[in-house]
Amino acid sequence: MSEGSWQQSMGLLAPVCAVLAGSAVLLVAAFMVRHILKQRRPRGFPPGPTGLPLIGNILALASDPHVYMKKQSKVHGEIFSLDLGGISTVVLNGYDVVKECLVGQSDVFADRPSLPLFHKLTKMGGLLNAKYGRCWTEHRKLAVSCFRNFGYGQKSFENKISEESLFFLDAVDTYKGKAFDPKHLITIAVSNVSNLIIFGERFRYDDTDFLHMIEIFSENIELATSAWVFLYNAFPLIGILPFGKHQQLFRNASEVYDFLLRIIQRFSENRKPQSPHHFIDAYLDEMDRNEADPDSTYSTENLIFSVGELLIAGTETTTNVLRWAFLFMALYPNIQGQVQKEIDFVVGPNRIPTLEEKFRMPYTEAVLHEILRFCNIAPLGIFHATSRDTVVRGYSIPEGTTVITNLYSVHFDEKYWCDPEVFYPERFLDSAGQFIKKDAFVPFSLGRRHCLGEQLARMEMYLFFTALLQRFHLCFPHGFVPNLKPKLGMTLQPYPYNICAERR
Repeated sequence: MSEGSWQQSMGLLAPVCAVLAGSAVLLVAAFMVRHILKQRRPRGFPPGPTGLPLIGNILALASDPHVYMKKQSKVHGEIFSLDLGGISTVVLNGYDVVKECLVGQSDVFADRPSLPLFHKLTKMGGLLNAKYGRCWTEHRKLAVSCFRNFGYGQKSFENKISEESLFFLDAVDTYKGKAFDPKHLITIAVSNVSNLIIFGERFRYDDTDFLHMIEIFSENIELATSAWVFLYNAFPLIGILPFGKHQQLFRNASEVYDFLLRIIQRFSENRKPQSPHHFIDAYLDEMDRNEADPDSTYSTENLIFSVGELLIAGTETTTNVLRWAFLFMALYPNIQGQVQKEIDFVVGPNRIPTLEEKFRMPYTEAVLHEILRFCNIAPLGIFHATSRDTVVRGYSIPEGTTVITNLYSVHFDEKYWCDPEVFYPERFLDSAGQFIKKDAFVPFSLGRRHCLGEQLARMEMYLFFTALLQRFHLCFPHGFVPNLKPKLGMTLQPYPYNICAERR
């Protein structure tokens, strides 16, 4: 092509490029205008802090979002709103408003928000992230049935937990009183209780593949509350970027999905239809029963999602409760001593504690409850959404609104707790030293979406905690100062620490 022809061609292309550039600018401008309009609070919506253009209040949630939300409630009221990059969100703070919504309007607040992250990870199916409808109803009913039939509903299941606690104690004993990080042992021990229900058997403490999967789950629990994930929910197009914490979360989820598929296939190889021995068997039976129903929500994909959700929900929270519990016992040796005194008096040194004796150990119960209250393992739970338009305290909340229940604010609600910033187990005891329940104690949430594994978790916490303190005295290595600031994520876990477990 001659120089003149080239110049002529470029002259013809210039207007086209100008038009394309102008169109791109207009599209970007239209997007920004549309997004800014989305950031306007709907008529009658709760007030809230002013956010930045486009990203709203996302950056304010980068550090201790539960604490930030409680502080904002002092300014804007117990129910206020946030703008999560164009996603209008209502935050519930304090026991009164949380109960008013989750119990008083349980159906309305039982949905899940249609967030891009939920669609990406579980397609809004499975169990925990499922929309409030047939899928959630069927899967929760099946899970509750399996927890009862293969778990705490069996008289022998307490013995299985106690047996696992002995495996755990023997593993701790191998350190001979020397300092070690208990996270690995606690994680496998706690997970094995759920494994008995899901798979029908436990895993060895040296099963590196299974432990790797649990560690990936735990990492995703942390990543799920990163600013990158909030930005992805607001601007899903950033999913094309090859960097960012959301990409690590997606890679982890893909690896876990493949692992779960393999493990489900392994545990279903010798299955006898209609004779279930664990959750996977029971789920496959439901798939067979509903095979002719085109609207059935039972599928291999939803089975994988459900198994993953039950595993992480049954492992992450209870594991972190026990990690905090052991840390606090080493931190407060006088409290540890009182617990051990009660165990020695009620149980003695030669047999393992049982649930039957739980009601005769009020101080131990008080300590476990105070750990749950003070440490706030799941401070914001899983986000809710409204299933239809509603009104709360005069504010109009449209259908599909994302709702955050700040359980941290419930457990630090000055109306119900005296000096909530102080770790004080005696707040759960009456003047006679007997254990008393507290209404504003809701670590497993409330309403239709409350934790279905609450009863199992309570059994595990008590049996593992008492068995360990019966055999060992816990202390920190000489000169070690623990970091009591929680590691941020969907759950609040302690930073890694070493502890010495010395034989009593």
